[in-house]
Amino acid sequence: MRLHFYSNFASSRLLRHTASIAALLAGAAACSDDDTDSNRSSLRPTGGSGGTTAAGGSGGGNAGTAGSSSGGAAALPMDAGSGDAGTSIQADVFRPEERPSTPALLAGLTLPPGFRLNVFADQLEQARMLAVRGQDVYLTRPGQGDVVRLRDTNADGAADDRVSVATGLPLVHGIVFRGADVYLATPTEVFRASVDAAGGFGTPTPLISDLPDGGQHPYRTLGIGPDDALYISVGSDCDACPEPNPEHATLLRAAADGSSREVFARGLRNTIGFGWHPETNVLWGMDHGSDLRGGDVPPEELNRIEAGNDYGWPYCFGQRQLDPIIQDPPQMTKAAYCAGTTPATLETQAHNAPIGLVFYTASNFPAEYRNDAFVAMHGSWNRLPPTGYKVVRLVFDDAGQPQRFEDFVTGFLIEGGTATFGRPAGIGVAPDGTLLFTDDTNGVIYRVSYDTGADAGAADAGAVDAGAADAGGDAN
Repeated sequence: MRLHFYSNFASSRLLRHTASIAALLAGAAACSDDDTDSNRSSLRPTGGSGGTTAAGGSGGGNAGTAGSSSGGAAALPMDAGSGDAGTSIQADVFRPEERPSTPALLAGLTLPPGFRLNVFADQLEQARMLAVRGQDVYLTRPGQGDVVRLRDTNADGAADDRVSVATGLPLVHGIVFRGADVYLATPTEVFRASVDAAGGFGTPTPLISDLPDGGQHPYRTLGIGPDDALYISVGSDCDACPEPNPEHATLLRAAADGSSREVFARGLRNTIGFGWHPETNVLWGMDHGSDLRGGDVPPEELNRIEAGNDYGWPYCFGQRQLDPIIQDPPQMTKAAYCAGTTPATLETQAHNAPIGLVFYTASNFPAEYRNDAFVAMHGSWNRLPPTGYKVVRLVFDDAGQPQRFEDFVTGFLIEGGTATFGRPAGIGVAPDGTLLFTDDTNGVIYRVSYDTGADAGAADAGAVDAGAADAGGDAN
């Protein structure tokens, strides 16, 4: 598929001139690596027939065939053009087919020596973000509009008690606790509820009701900082465009009661995962690069997020590299604008799609893991070969400076990269110090523990509930 990028980016709406392009882009949006939930974009397809060419035939859903809403893979040639606005660029649209999770597939996952993986809970549909309070694990489910509390009452590493604690919250995503209160975020609202002694929630009360509309990135995440303030991540309205709303593509900060809202940092296309280093209290966040620039640009970024800083989107990325697609900002050049922005601290593979981020401070893992972070990489939809679909470790040194990314749980990509049985999304540290992460397509929460036994370093296939194979029928 060849897309032409026009010189006028004032509008961020996608013009779909032909049915074939509309269907392809809608399918890509539905499974975007950074959770596109609408078809709004600054990309404008060429007029005329706009036909697409894919290797192989249609209907079978195998690699190289045209994709469908059921999760078939769609692949097109890649040409990571680097011209200015007005040039044409080709891009892959490739979504690995989604397979159900089974014990046999879990047995093929790879972890570092000494670690093992088991299913903590399954049949959870769109299992998304995690938060832990006391002995309870909480899960937001945007598609179901609710929050589920899970508890492992017999300490066997699997949840045996689950109950819904909040309902009627469409696209609920962010969750964070502050004392006896819980905060929940939907696309345009932040709610607060009390938490009772049994771990249940009172009726959520809206604190903020006027966040920017969801646009291309409707999922909001929340954090409570060392300053006891509420932090709210708001993604961009589009892929690459001048934003009409100054709160899009930002991290917001507000008082705990929702008042005094301000832009804390800007130029962040979609920083879903963020957190504070346990010892330095420095705020770190993983930002998603723009799509359709090619398979390897722009990188996904780790940013040290500081008050008042601009991190470059939509005009530059990485180490202040200019985005060739978008025009200059008003009354200045991109080069001049980007000279005043903050470059990324670390970069990782384009289209990995980082979602959840958590710092590890527990004691189940070896001591060298303490104060490192773990990131759930949701995986690409527009790269061939695909990338992501894994959990990585973000290694920090003793001074609290990030050093590198290391693979931690891999193997969800199967069949030569044409299929997958898991898209990691949310991540958290369980009450027993193990690591939990969600798969929001199969509706599973996985648990990683450290065990020096002979069978460690792989998935514990025998611990998998057979019901996991049928979980999560509404893959997105």
